[in-house]
Amino acid sequence: MSYSKLFEPGKIAGLEIRNRIVMPAMGCSLAEVTGEPGSRMIKYYADRARGGAGLIITEITRVDDETGVGTPNQLSVTNTHVVGQISRLAETLHAYDTKLFIQLHHPGNQTPRRLIGGRQAVSASDVTCNVIGEQPRAMTTEEVEAMVKKFVTGAVIAKTAGADGVEIHAAHGYLVSQFLSPHTNKRTDKYGSSFEGRMRFVTEIIKGIQMFCGPKFPVGIRMNGNDYLADGIDEEDGIKQAKYFEALGVCYINVSCGTYDSGSTIIEPNFYEEGWKRHLAHNIRAAVNVPVIAVSNIKHPAFAEKMLEDGDTDFVGIARGHLADPEWGNKAKAGEEALIRKCLGCMECFRILNAGLPLGCTLNPVLGREFEWGDEKLVRNGAGRPVAVVGAGPAGMQAALTLAKRGFRPVIFEASGEAGGTVNLAAVPPHKEMLKEFIATQLAELEKYGVEIRYNTPATAENIKETGAVGVFVAVGGKTIVPDIPGIGKAVTAEDVLAGKAEVTGKKIAVIGGGVTGLETAEYLSKDHAVTVVEMLDKVGGNLYPSLVMHLAGEIMKAGGTIAKGKALTAVGDGSITVCDMKTKETAEIEADTVVLAMGVRPDRALADELRAVCDDLVLVGDALQGGQIYDALHSAHDRAFVFKAF
Repeated sequence: MSYSKLFEPGKIAGLEIRNRIVMPAMGCSLAEVTGEPGSRMIKYYADRARGGAGLIITEITRVDDETGVGTPNQLSVTNTHVVGQISRLAETLHAYDTKLFIQLHHPGNQTPRRLIGGRQAVSASDVTCNVIGEQPRAMTTEEVEAMVKKFVTGAVIAKTAGADGVEIHAAHGYLVSQFLSPHTNKRTDKYGSSFEGRMRFVTEIIKGIQMFCGPKFPVGIRMNGNDYLADGIDEEDGIKQAKYFEALGVCYINVSCGTYDSGSTIIEPNFYEEGWKRHLAHNIRAAVNVPVIAVSNIKHPAFAEKMLEDGDTDFVGIARGHLADPEWGNKAKAGEEALIRKCLGCMECFRILNAGLPLGCTLNPVLGREFEWGDEKLVRNGAGRPVAVVGAGPAGMQAALTLAKRGFRPVIFEASGEAGGTVNLAAVPPHKEMLKEFIATQLAELEKYGVEIRYNTPATAENIKETGAVGVFVAVGGKTIVPDIPGIGKAVTAEDVLAGKAEVTGKKIAVIGGGVTGLETAEYLSKDHAVTVVEMLDKVGGNLYPSLVMHLAGEIMKAGGTIAKGKALTAVGDGSITVCDMKTKETAEIEADTVVLAMGVRPDRALADELRAVCDDLVLVGDALQGGQIYDALHSAHDRAFVFKAF
C-alpha cells in the first residue's frame, strides 16, 4: 500500500513538514540533571527523525523549576544554559528534514510534593487531583501573571536555540488545562468566573509569545476535546475553545482528551479500540481553518491513512508507536508494515516512567538506551558462525534477531509446530490480539535476516552438535509453579485452560494467583463462569499499570466474580478449596468446581544442564533465566545476544 496521504508534504504556519507523521510529546526522563538534552535524549529523538517522523514535539518541557516539575530528568527551558544543547538537538533533527517543536508544560495539581522539593502544588483553584491525592493551593493573581512570563521565557529560549516552534500543553488536566476547565477553575478574579476569564491565562501566554518571539514564530496548542469529567470540558466546549485558539493565532491544534481524574482516557490501555477518539479531532477540524493533529491510539499505517482520507485530521500523531518502533514511518513508506513492531497498549512504558526511571518498552529493548544499546553499537563479528537457539518464543526470536544483525548464523530449534511459545496463550484473553501481530512481526524480522527455524525439532545434544554451533541460547520458557498441597492433582493450569487442553467444568471457578496471567485468565473465564481470584498478596496485578488492573478487576466483578486478597491456597477439595488468611492465619472454604493455577513460572534448567556438555558458551534468556513478562524476556535476550562473544 502506498499511503499517499500519509506521505504527502504538509504545512504548519509556513513550515513545510515532509509528511503527515507527527511524534507527539511523551515524557521520557532522558534529559540531563541540568535540564539539557544530552547525548541520550538527542539519540532517542534522532532515531525517530531518521525513522520517518516529519515533526517531533519534545516531551513535557519545564517552564518553572519551583512548582513545575513533571518528571525526574525532565527537559527544561527555564534558563539560557540549555540553549547550546537544544540547538544541537534541533540541528540533529534538521539533518533528517524533521521539524522540532518544544512543548511548554506545567503540571499544576498533577505533580506530587516529592518532585517539587516538598512544596505544595499550585493550581487555578484548590481542587485536588484524586490520583495525586495532595491538595494544591490556588495561585494568587500575581503568581498567575508571573507564570505567564515563565511560559513566554520558555518560548524565547526555545526560539533562541533554533526550535521551529513551541506547543503549549493545555490538555490532560495540567496547569493550563486547569484554568480552562470548570472542573478545576473556581476563581473569581480575572482568570476565572466566565469563559473569557478561564481563557485569559492561555490568552496572555500566546500573546506574550507572539510579542517576544514575533508573529511568524509558530505557536501550537495541545487541547482537550473532552475532559471526560461530569463538570469538565465537554465536546461542545472543546469546539468553542478551538475556535477561540484559532482567533488568537495558533498555527495548529493538537487534539487529545482526558485528565488524570478521568483515568485511562489520556493514555489508552489495550482495551481501547484503535481510533476510538478520532471524532474529537474530526469535529474540531470541521470548525477551524488551521491544521489539526489527531492522536487516537493509532497502531497501523493503514488506519492513519484512513483518518487522513476521512478528513479527521491533517496530521496523525503516532505516539507510543514511535516508542515500540522508531522506524514506524520508514517501514510504512517502504511497504514493510509487517516489520513494524506495533504498540501492545500494555502500559509498561508509563509504569516504568512513573517509577522514576527512564522510558522503556515491552517490545523495544533499545528504547531509552539507544545511545548505549542501539544497532550502531553492535559488534558485527559473527562472521557467519552458527549459534543454536532453543525455543521460538519471543526471547528466542529476539536473541536470534540480534545475533543475525551481528553477523552470526542462528538456527532456532522449536519442539512444536509454531512460533510464539506461551505468548500464543497470552493472546487468548480479551483485548490481547496485538500479541499475535507481534509474533507475526518477529517471524517477518527473522525472514528478512534469513534465520532458519526448525519446527517440530526438539533440541538435543546431537542435533546442536551437528550445526557446529559456537554457542547455545536456551529460551525454552519456564515451568508452571504447582504447590505441594493436598488435592493439588485436581487442579488445572491456566496455560492448559487457555490452550484448550483442560476442561473447565461447573459454574464456580477459583483462579489461584492474581498476577497478570491470573487476572487475564479470570476475565476470560468470567464470560461463562462465576470466578473467584485468590491472591496471597494484599494487591492484585503484580507490576501491571494501575489502569489495566482496575479494568481487569472491574470486568471480573462486573461479571459476578470476586477477588480474595491476602489469602493462600492450602488444599484443593471436591467442589471447594481451603484458603488461609495471611494475617490472621484463619482458614476458610471457597466453593470451586474447577481450580485453575496461575501462580507464575520458575526457570526450567534441565535441558540447559544437558546441553552444557555440548557447548561451554551456553546462555539463558527469558523465563529460562528468570520468570517474568515479555518485557523481561526480550530485554534479556537482546542484551545477552548483544554482548555474546563481542570481545
